[in-house]
Amino acid sequence: MSFGDPNNPYGQPQNAQQGQPGYGYPQQPPQQGYGYPQGGQPGYGFPQQPGYPGGPGMPGAPRIASMGRRLGARLIDVLIVSVVYFVLSLAGVAGSISAISDCDPNAADYQSCVNDAASHVVAAAGAVIGALTICSLLYEWLMIGLIGATLGKMAVGVRVVKADTGQKPGLGSSIIRWVIPVVGSFACGIGELVVFLSPFWDKSGRQQGWHDKAAGTMVIQN
Repeated sequence: MSFGDPNNPYGQPQNAQQGQPGYGYPQQPPQQGYGYPQGGQPGYGFPQQPGYPGGPGMPGAPRIASMGRRLGARLIDVLIVSVVYFVLSLAGVAGSISAISDCDPNAADYQSCVNDAASHVVAAAGAVIGALTICSLLYEWLMIGLIGATLGKMAVGVRVVKADTGQKPGLGSSIIRWVIPVVGSFACGIGELVVFLSPFWDKSGRQQGWHDKAAGTMVIQN
């Protein structure tokens, strides 16, 4: 008994044998996967590699901020904080001098007055350090978290973004990014310096420092 054409015994459609679209065959070639533009070219915000917008050297990828620009931004920020520190210190010294000058050398309680003035000096120094820490926290934390850049970074044209989305870091990531160098500064400042130099050792192509890796951020050029 014959089942049809001996070259097509099961009755498959001729267009299927010839590779033409038919029942059970895709009408169009597969589209680009999720996360890429229709043109098929990866761009900023479309990860060529997991967690990296565009991938190093890919079209549309963000420009990684150079270490020279980052150093310039850091120096400007240090200068701004130093001015605040100088003003606060000047106010503390003025208060300490005033407290000591109020002591009468001929008074019976002169030594007690001097001791009180010395305590005032110590308290003033502690207040200055505390105020400086708070100012530094608010300056780095709020500006990086909400804007993505401090005044120093704005001046040199760089900003901090989330490494996986390219968006502003947010207050959570920003506080992590601030805390790590501060903790490093307790080791006579050496730890803080190592943290800020750590982008030189990053092999991902993003020049992320240890504080960036912990916070999931990266520094790019505007």
